[in-house]
Amino acid sequence: MELRVRPARLGDEVALTKFFADVTAEDRRFRFLSMVRVGNEHVAAMTHVDHRQTESFVAFATDSDRIVGAAMLACDPALETGEVAISVRGDHKNRGIGWALLCHVEAYAKAKGVKRLMSIENRANKSAIQIEQELGFDASSYDGDMTLVVLQKGLAA
Repeated sequence: MELRVRPARLGDEVALTKFFADVTAEDRRFRFLSMVRVGNEHVAAMTHVDHRQTESFVAFATDSDRIVGAAMLACDPALETGEVAISVRGDHKNRGIGWALLCHVEAYAKAKGVKRLMSIENRANKSAIQIEQELGFDASSYDGDMTLVVLQKGLAA
């Protein structure tokens, strides 16, 4: 599947709301680590970013204007560490979209000079953990919550 990926922007709110309605309840829980309903404030956080510490991306199939995947990168002020979160529309899972978005975010973070990329995953999210490990992320326990795992990857300059 070929994708067009671009930064999310003002005006994408309706499309992102529709997108998250098509993400499975379980995948929304994995993305937001508790919540299953994505509200206006969450969508606004994806479209109103500072483009320095935070960037949000949307992915489209080349033959459609519907969002099939979304990714967000949130970095600390020094750009030492960036946390990534990715969602894929339920009917487009297992097509390599999550993989492609993770690679896109990694390349973007590396170009910005981010030194370490991380993801916090629910241990039940086996597919995301597998993809991240295949791409060189190391897993460790999340202090204080045994249901979560931290995956990290150093980004060499």
